[in-house]
Amino acid sequence: MSVNIPRGTQDILPGTVEKWQHIEKIATDICRNYQYKEIRTPIFEHTELFQRNVGDTTDIVQKEMYTFTDRGDRSLTLRPEGTAAVVRSFVENKMFGDPNQPVKLYYNGPMFRYERPQSGRYRQFVQFGVEAIGSEDPAIDAEVLALVMDIYQTAGLQKIELVINSLGDTDSRTAHREALVNHFQPRIGEFCTDCQSRLEKNPLRILDCKKDRDHELMKSAPSILDFLNDYSRTYFEKVQSYLTALEIEFTVDPTLVRGLDYYNHTAFEIMSNAEGFGAITTLCGGGRYNGLVSQMGGPDVPGIGFAFSMERFLAAIEAEGIEWQEENRLDCFVASLGEEAKDYTVKLVHDLRKAGIKAERDYQNRKMKAQFKAADRLKARFVAILGEDELKENKINVKDMETGEQQEVALAELTETLLKKVEAK
Repeated sequence: MSVNIPRGTQDILPGTVEKWQHIEKIATDICRNYQYKEIRTPIFEHTELFQRNVGDTTDIVQKEMYTFTDRGDRSLTLRPEGTAAVVRSFVENKMFGDPNQPVKLYYNGPMFRYERPQSGRYRQFVQFGVEAIGSEDPAIDAEVLALVMDIYQTAGLQKIELVINSLGDTDSRTAHREALVNHFQPRIGEFCTDCQSRLEKNPLRILDCKKDRDHELMKSAPSILDFLNDYSRTYFEKVQSYLTALEIEFTVDPTLVRGLDYYNHTAFEIMSNAEGFGAITTLCGGGRYNGLVSQMGGPDVPGIGFAFSMERFLAAIEAEGIEWQEENRLDCFVASLGEEAKDYTVKLVHDLRKAGIKAERDYQNRKMKAQFKAADRLKARFVAILGEDELKENKINVKDMETGEQQEVALAELTETLLKKVEAK
């Protein structure tokens, strides 16, 4: 029987997983610096959570969710995105009662969408996201944008572009919605079936259609910026002024529409302009969702957040040719010659590890030359060589693999010697 990995998934193997760990550490360290705390929610939730709150007109709900019925005849769904689950937890655990507001959270974990696999896009993928819930200050919008730009730039990305738009408040969106219906309705038969169904339910989603994006009506569609009321316009201008003060470059794109129904006011995406990155350039997306908490039964408090795909992040790093210095080099490989010496190294390596030294030994009964080759493959800084004669004399030889210098030290002093040598490197 041949069992292969499911389509749209991937194995992240040693040698690659270290790259994931590197950017995960960058992201989590920066989040903590901005006072965001980690939250972990279930991988599956009640289906209704996503149907009601992500939006039944979205591609995610209509086409992409992995939904199943459990033994209790309950409909459950593998989470396709992170915001709805985080807001559900915020409400259910009454985090709105925390005296420290806004509540600032980050998450990192697998999401699931049944979509066509392509470069950097999988059916099981990992999203890193941030949610700031409880403030309507445009400064928190700017902070969230600064945070994600900080993550990308700290990782070394340079060919990225921040694009922002305002979707306005409820009144602004209502006026814009009416204008969109009047604009598209006379020729809606020329559009795909999805767009035809969206006309009455959520015409804003027509602007996000990939099939009909080149239709002439798309280019002449009414801009949301022309329908912003005074409050929405002032809010958006304030966000822009804060970004300018933070020296964060951005472009305003009136056609930017996020694919989830809960967004209002600030919406944004970050694109990669790296050569060879691919036709789909979006790295990160997010925005403000001021009605989502109350929609889930909580108080009427606003929120804003973003999410990015770790796979897309790594693809952008590769497209820009960014390389990192390996951080997990082996400190010492312990090579042995003779049965007694080999047995002794079991505890010796254990003691080195307990002292904080990254140590390894041979488990294949290889000859000395082969053990040195293994040390080279592991990029060991030092090789400690123990033979039968050295063991009888309670001594061991330590070779610097970079300089070739070799030093004989007492076995009892090996740990202290290596600690000094590793620190000096």
